[in-house]
Amino acid sequence: MASRAATGSFEIGSKDSDGPVEAFLGKQRHIATESYGKISPLNLDEYECHGGFDALRRVFDAADPGRTIDDLILSGLRGRGGAGFPTGKKWAVVRDAKESPKYVVMNGDEGDPGAFMDRKLLESFPFRIIEGMIIAAYTVGASEGELYIRQEYPLALLRAKQALELLYCRGYLGENILGAGFDLELRVMEGAGAFVCGEETALLMSIEGNRGTPRTRPPYPAEK
Repeated sequence: MASRAATGSFEIGSKDSDGPVEAFLGKQRHIATESYGKISPLNLDEYECHGGFDALRRVFDAADPGRTIDDLILSGLRGRGGAGFPTGKKWAVVRDAKESPKYVVMNGDEGDPGAFMDRKLLESFPFRIIEGMIIAAYTVGASEGELYIRQEYPLALLRAKQALELLYCRGYLGENILGAGFDLELRVMEGAGAFVCGEETALLMSIEGNRGTPRTRPPYPAEK
């Protein structure tokens, strides 16, 4: 293995289009990170020019949260955690919950060693994450939300806060978003870096100002 590495056969960025890296990466389709390398993380005009907030406008124009949930279920989209729970079904549970107010929470704690998926998206595509949160909040009937990001991600924290400020100024957050009659307040919550707070109930305990320890389920956070 060492001799192969020395020859550069596994070198990232190799110009050999038939090499193992290109054979693997060349088949991948960028979804969450589409337009990577083409837009500045905090340039809202560039984000809009590349389709930013088109999905939110379609959801607002349809004015049918049930249809959005049906589309999610049909898409097969699942959570990226170990359980892989269907996103559409979770949104449906929250939508049907009777208690209010409701909240949408972005779990950016990412305590697994060497795991930087959330970090990459938060640093490079904060508007996309927030657009998804607005769609989720509108669909399930939430009026407030939190972006929970660990303190060890200073650039992610900075860009999330700056992105929120820009979106409030442009009418994508706050009262009567895009004239749709929908209000949403989002805030950034800095996590202290506890590994256990990546678990949803411990994360919620932390947001509430308590020690970040898991709660017994049921009830599940989607229900209460």
